[in-house]
Amino acid sequence: MSRRFSLATVFAASVAAVAAFAPTASAGVLDLAPLPLPPLFQEQEPDRLTVTVAQTNITRADGTYELTCGPSGGTHPEAESACARLDELAGERKDPFAPVPEGQMCTMQMGGPATARVTGTWQGRSVDATFSRENGCEISRWQNLVPVLPAARG
Repeated sequence: MSRRFSLATVFAASVAAVAAFAPTASAGVLDLAPLPLPPLFQEQEPDRLTVTVAQTNITRADGTYELTCGPSGGTHPEAESACARLDELAGERKDPFAPVPEGQMCTMQMGGPATARVTGTWQGRSVDATFSRENGCEISRWQNLVPVLPAARG
């Protein structure tokens, strides 16, 4: 019974797929209306991030910058390399904006007073992340995002 149901389902799906792609004729004219693209092929909105950095101890690194990727642009001082880094992280399927997991063991070291906040959209999702250099985990998280965030000094 289930095999018969499966074959019937596959047959019905095949007929529907052929019908969807078959050209239609009206009044002797072939109508090749475009079909909507599946989500995989739809153009994604460009990434748009606002990066606010403070207390980096780096001349001209502190401030608020706009970063647009796809194509690279905005007021970010290293937009092209920052977008390349975000593309690299996306290819690795890593979320560079995820917080340090609760309960994570971190070294007790201070990487300086630098702080940052990143808001906007990345890979089609909303971002609102804060960064610091208050322990080993946060320093590592910050370094992972260089050059989106400046290579702060302690």
